[in-house]
Amino acid sequence: MKNDKKGQQYRVNEQIRVREVRIVGDGESMVIPTRQALDMARQQGVDLVEISPNANPPVCRLIDYSKFLYQQKKRAKEMKAKQVKQEVKEIRFGPQTDDHDYNFKLKHAKEFLEEGNKVRAYVFFRGRSILFKEQGEVLLLRFANDLEEYGKVEQMPSLEGKKMFLYLSPKKAGVAKKSQQKLDREKREAEAKEAAQQKQTETAAEETQDEMPANGGLFANVKGGDDILKKLKKQG
Repeated sequence: MKNDKKGQQYRVNEQIRVREVRIVGDGESMVIPTRQALDMARQQGVDLVEISPNANPPVCRLIDYSKFLYQQKKRAKEMKAKQVKQEVKEIRFGPQTDDHDYNFKLKHAKEFLEEGNKVRAYVFFRGRSILFKEQGEVLLLRFANDLEEYGKVEQMPSLEGKKMFLYLSPKKAGVAKKSQQKLDREKREAEAKEAAQQKQTETAAEETQDEMPANGGLFANVKGGDDILKKLKKQG
């Protein structure tokens, strides 16, 4: 039996004191007496590790305990890496933010929430502008209302020092999902790009045609074609 100096998370070998266990591995499963399972572990030079104590009978594996712990740690690390990382994005306002600036920040907040991030919006009161704290609260409430489809309010506007905060969390946290508005915009941009490329191709073709001799015909791309044409004209 291999000792786990950090404290065992699983029962191993003689610590397993039930009458029988289910051994799993390599796509196989069998229920045998625990004593027989311990003998098998000794013969193979591995440990009997209980991986599901609440099953009936408990499920065990025949594996080196150190190797088993390494596999569990690696699997946990991989699962953590696959999880969507949620960040808190900040949006800052002044107590008298104009509509243009407001709409610009509203657009970014929608994108943040669609990507599964939280949004912390706040109004910063500088100097005597603290007198407009009610105006700042109205602005944040308007902000929350305009984002109703994208996020939910975690904390209503509250004043902390010279800042009034509003916290929003995404309604659908997880993998980033593009809005229909963004999809339509990307479609228009792709169509515009395709039209520009088509126009560029046509312009290049017209320029090439202009550079060719007016009566070049078959001799347009032949070396000395101009001389041949002149001779033919004289004979004509």
